[in-house]
Amino acid sequence: MTTRRVFRFLDSRTGGGSVLGKALRYVFPDHWTFLFGEIAMYTFLILVATGTYLALFYEPSTAQVVYHGAYAPLRGQEMSTAYASAVDLSFEVQAGLLIRQVHHWAADVFLAAITVHLMRIFFTGAFRKPRDVNYYVGLTMLVLAVVEGYVGYSLLDDLLSGMGLAIGNAVALSVPVIGGQLGSLIWGGRFPGAPNFFGRLFFVHVFVLPILIATLMAVHLVLIATPRHTQFRGRGRGERNVLGTPMWPAYALRSLGLFFATTAVLFALGGLVQINPIWQWGPYEPWLGTNGAQPDWYLGWLIGALRLMPSFDVVIGNYTLVPNPFWGGVAFPGLIFGFLYLWPTIERRWTGDRRAHNLLDRPRDNPTRTAVGAAVFSLVATVFFAGAADRAFVQFGVPYEDQLWGYRALTVLAPIVVFFLTRALARRLRESGAHPARDSGARLVERPGAISRPTSGRS
Repeated sequence: MTTRRVFRFLDSRTGGGSVLGKALRYVFPDHWTFLFGEIAMYTFLILVATGTYLALFYEPSTAQVVYHGAYAPLRGQEMSTAYASAVDLSFEVQAGLLIRQVHHWAADVFLAAITVHLMRIFFTGAFRKPRDVNYYVGLTMLVLAVVEGYVGYSLLDDLLSGMGLAIGNAVALSVPVIGGQLGSLIWGGRFPGAPNFFGRLFFVHVFVLPILIATLMAVHLVLIATPRHTQFRGRGRGERNVLGTPMWPAYALRSLGLFFATTAVLFALGGLVQINPIWQWGPYEPWLGTNGAQPDWYLGWLIGALRLMPSFDVVIGNYTLVPNPFWGGVAFPGLIFGFLYLWPTIERRWTGDRRAHNLLDRPRDNPTRTAVGAAVFSLVATVFFAGAADRAFVQFGVPYEDQLWGYRALTVLAPIVVFFLTRALARRLRESGAHPARDSGARLVERPGAISRPTSGRS
């Protein structure tokens, strides 16, 4: 009754009660795979909140100071103000280390949730008309999130972030023709950059990229709700209706619970599991390097690509047209993301299917798409593991060169083998009609309270 009174009050004063009522009656399908997008959204909110707190104490300056803080092993060392403020934030600011680690874990989870969400969209065909534009929005959000993560941990000016910036500079300089100008534009001159470089990096990390990501996220949510939610095939589910749970009160309370659970897990990780102990790496010096420092997981595949590429430069006369870092640092990620951007067009032209789809495929329903996606994933996974070849050498004594040649062979063989195995398995499952849950004795039942809402639009 209270909700109805609110609607009547708003409608009589603003005429917006009916709009709000329609929004609260919006139906969400019941399937656990839809939760990864919500986890990404809630993690982003935690990133913004924790990042705001950290920004109050961080100083983005390359000015050199002598450290006299709480961490004894670094006392008396010369370092940048940026690194000193990050160490002080970890040891002297109340809850500083907790918030910094929560922020770092949230960045890792944010990118993981977007990646898994994107995989669900790819393998179920959720990118098809009329949702292809939203697919591009989500994919662009992933690209910006990777850049945002890289920029974020580069701000600390410890040995790990300094090495990461040096690699980034080499990749920027390797771009044919414009590499020198691009590097100078980003770093404000020759590496390690102009005195105000960290200030510019801080502005991009705190304002530019978060605003772009938040805008894309808002557009993404609007484009999800506009045509209607997708859903898996099943009893009572069709192209013109959505069977599930209404926004208010059931889904809103469930989603709120997911937010609190996500927050609790991230704070538990931040308080109990150490991540990026910058005081152990020490301040960045161009002449220092270590095998103990590794980038965050979402950059592992790029490090692997740089390591796997043989020494190969395109040289014309005395001019190096394409330096070696270009292949792993620009060409490989460009190839992967280019494939992802082009796939909706490729599949549409290949199948001739230009209809609107509101029902999702099971991966087995489209064996070729599933096989292609699995093959590309196996390629990226192989390159990702190659990024840890130095750790395998240090920990297990596996010769580094042998690992590289083994991974190079796998980058060719693994996608081929995975493609044919996955396609054969998907066809077998599609023809047999086997269902792992149902055939093991479980029974699919409609959730109590689930409702079906007819929706307008083309099928």
